[in-house]
Amino acid sequence: MTNVFWRTTGASLAVTLLLAACVTINVYFPAAAVEQAADRIIEDVWSLPPSSQRDSSSLPNEGFNMQVMTRGVLLLRDAQAQADITISSPAIERIRQSLAERYRQHLQGLLDNGAIGLTADGLVAVRDVNAAPLNQRGRITQLVEQQNRDLQTLYREIAQANNRPDWTAQIQATFAERWISHARPGWWYQANGSWRQK
Repeated sequence: MTNVFWRTTGASLAVTLLLAACVTINVYFPAAAVEQAADRIIEDVWSLPPSSQRDSSSLPNEGFNMQVMTRGVLLLRDAQAQADITISSPAIERIRQSLAERYRQHLQGLLDNGAIGLTADGLVAVRDVNAAPLNQRGRITQLVEQQNRDLQTLYREIAQANNRPDWTAQIQATFAERWISHARPGWWYQANGSWRQK
């Protein structure tokens, strides 16, 4: 009887340890939520009508991925840690205002006439300085530098606001795609190292 007890207890302990070893927590990059956050900021900066009604401070997480194993044992596999995407902090708000103001005062016209374009890495670049009005040609490089500094800070601040500085590059890549996606017809963007017109 004692041997049966120890065998049963030992087997139960082994199964428990095996299952515990199989459970992994994977803090994933919530791409869909970051895309929604990017859309929200782009709509604000470029004064676009909102694509849907969303809370601007956070967006829902993706939840947990669960799998059922044989013999009715439930196992959390690659359980995704909950991650609300925060896009509101004093630093982020200051950058959003700066981006929106620069866009209204300078960049919209420069994007419209093709003097500058959107890059594949979520920034802007001078495309054709001769396309700019004469009185703005001397300032284009400065405006582009200011814009890119704000954009890089924005991506970093969003990552910091979510306690995930390691997400900065992924946030920037997501924004890069969304800026180009929201670009107006006629604007220029980079793809595969060359300029294309939307």
